Amino acid sequence: MCPVDSHHHQHAPDSHRGRLTAAFTITTAVLLAQVVGAALTGSLALLVDTVHLLTDAGGLAMALFAARLMERPASARRTWGYRRAEVIAALAQSGVLLAVGVYVLVEGISRLVAPPAVPGGELVVFGLIGLVGNIAAMAVLAGGRTANLNLRAAFLEVVSDALGSLAVVVAAVVITLTGWQRADVVAGLLIGALILPRALRLLRETVSVLLESSPPGLDLDEVRAHLLKLDHVEDVHDMHASLIATGLPVLSAHVVVGTDCFTDGHAARILDQLQECVAEHFDIAVEHSTFQVEPHTHPAHERAQHV
Repeated sequence: MCPVDSHHHQHAPDSHRGRLTAAFTITTAVLLAQVVGAALTGSLALLVDTVHLLTDAGGLAMALFAARLMERPASARRTWGYRRAEVIAALAQSGVLLAVGVYVLVEGISRLVAPPAVPGGELVVFGLIGLVGNIAAMAVLAGGRTANLNLRAAFLEVVSDALGSLAVVVAAVVITLTGWQRADVVAGLLIGALILPRALRLLRETVSVLLESSPPGLDLDEVRAHLLKLDHVEDVHDMHASLIATGLPVLSAHVVVGTDCFTDGHAARILDQLQECVAEHFDIAVEHSTFQVEPHTHPAHERAQHV
């Protein structure tokens, strides 16, 4: 009978599903109110903010679904469970945000030429409803916004909504006090300008994870230098590092040691030292670092070497 694997882990993170559920409920309630407001006022800023809110409600629904998947344990087929669900959800949300941002800019520019009349008083009311609701959702998500990409995407969407609602309120006040109708269009364009940079940043981060790029802040040359300082280590090659999900970096490498290490039983101790080194200096858990300890004659059997 095979021994029980003491390194088996479920990798079940805190998905913050409760925070996402509360934020989704608040956002949906505000969305329904703003749909009514956009229909009554004909405001571009409120319409854009409503469309943005609709995409955010959908994004929060995706985030909630991803959070549920993340709680499922690992299996023989999915050894990391569904940890990458957070990355896929964040990628989808960033794509939607980009589409909304482009739509806002195109529609706003067209309305600058012939801005429609917008009632400032009603616009203030619905803008304030959106602002209060978004601030409440921000407060709910704030405590977990750095937990993972899924939570960060959700928080950024709510922040963008809050800024959009603030722009609607400011535009409504300007229209009420001055009668300058283009204030509504300018507010709509401002919302678009706020959406795009955040969407691009989130897209870059999620694509980096999916492309198996090295985790942010991890310099493989520095890792190699640390490993080469260990006794009996002659070379380090075929090193790979990636991020499975937020807070879950993994590292693997081939480590060449002296041939005598395999005859005097020292190879096992070197393996412990390698894992302890990356855990201490680079915050990669022992169970998430994999090293192939080999004699200097072994690399000749390998077809190609990598980093």
